[in-house]
Amino acid sequence: MRRSTTFGTLGVLTALLTPTTLAAQTARERDLETRVQQLEEALLALRLQMQPSTSDPVVADAGASPRSEIAPPAPVKFAPAKPAPPIERASGTQGDETQIKLSGFVRVNMIGSRSDAGEMPVGALGREFYLPQQIPVGRDFASNSLLLSARQTRLAVDVAKALPAGEIKAHVEFDFALAAAPVGAQRATNPYTPTFRRGFVQYGGLLIGQEWTTFQNVSVLPETTDFVGPIEGTVFARQALIQYRLPLSSSLDLLMAVENPETETISAAAPIMGDNDDDRLPDLVARLNARTAFGEFSLAGLARELRVQDEGLAISTFAWGASLAGRVPFGPKKRHDIRFMATYGQGIGRYLGLGFAPDAFRTADRLAPIDNLAGFVAVKLGWTDKLRSTVTYSLQEAEYPDFAPETANMRAESLAGNLFWTPIDKFDLGIEYRRGYRSVLSGAEGRLDRIEFAAKYGF
Repeated sequence: MRRSTTFGTLGVLTALLTPTTLAAQTARERDLETRVQQLEEALLALRLQMQPSTSDPVVADAGASPRSEIAPPAPVKFAPAKPAPPIERASGTQGDETQIKLSGFVRVNMIGSRSDAGEMPVGALGREFYLPQQIPVGRDFASNSLLLSARQTRLAVDVAKALPAGEIKAHVEFDFALAAAPVGAQRATNPYTPTFRRGFVQYGGLLIGQEWTTFQNVSVLPETTDFVGPIEGTVFARQALIQYRLPLSSSLDLLMAVENPETETISAAAPIMGDNDDDRLPDLVARLNARTAFGEFSLAGLARELRVQDEGLAISTFAWGASLAGRVPFGPKKRHDIRFMATYGQGIGRYLGLGFAPDAFRTADRLAPIDNLAGFVAVKLGWTDKLRSTVTYSLQEAEYPDFAPETANMRAESLAGNLFWTPIDKFDLGIEYRRGYRSVLSGAEGRLDRIEFAAKYGF
């Protein structure tokens, strides 16, 4: 009975699997099969969508089948950071910018001095710079002093801007050298007020502002540890001027200028040199600069009116001067050179040696110009590219009318020698010995011995 039932069931299944039976399926069964097939197709399509694409930025590990796993989500992409805007600079026309440059140097001086005829006043500039007019004279005792100072430190700003017709430039420069030291400065903080040196605008050959006088050739000044060095023998002045440079050839320039006038006088009643501020005409200056195969040379001329007015009474006179200067290199690699300046004139005292002698002697109704002869010669020896020496001799003599006061400066001279070393670029170390001399009309005289050390770093 159980066996017949089993065989009956197998018979029924066999009959169902035959084509005849499939054909006899009901409509409901056919609909069910269609739905199953649609479900399988949907599942296959979903699986294909989940496979990684060849354009996906995520790169699969080497050897992994692209269909073996679901790709991880793409990393978050951040937009690149925008660069900071550039610092704005003053500009004119499109593509044109103003260029600004800061330069200068830090300088420290250590000065040991000995005077054989007295002592300089406390705070005198002659303690920090070689000023022959402050060498004590006529005393019967000696004095010694030592000073360390960084007040010669200097700063300068240069500005340049291109214009359609050329470049316009400006220069402003100051240091702390000639500021009056406040009482007690060395006691604690050594504060010094910045002092204006140079400031001008230059466009083409035109220069307007405060600059070295055209009467002076600054390029021939010798290297020295002192602020100036051969001060008694050199033209030395900075002042307001209007100057024009005219190129005459590739090696010859003519400079012409009108410059600020100032008449310096002494008198029997006022033996100390004083300003007058009564001038009515500018000083006229011209200078020729020549560059040759032997060196560089200049010839300058000065014409001026000396004038004093007192309670409605004005007196004036003509003054003039001429100056020849040069620099002649020689030796291996042109490391050596000879520098010189020779100046003579009547009534040009304020242009020489920071006013060692006045322009004129004043009486009640007359200005008598004072004759002045000044000059220096310096020999530089470049031992190596980093080691050099300079020996300098400097002189000035003034000739006065017979009735001039006996305290008036008559003669100054100095002899100096130094050694400079530049261990690294723009850093100089120097040591110098100087012997100075001064005499006045009375015959009183004095001598100064000075050893000075200087360290300077330029930037």
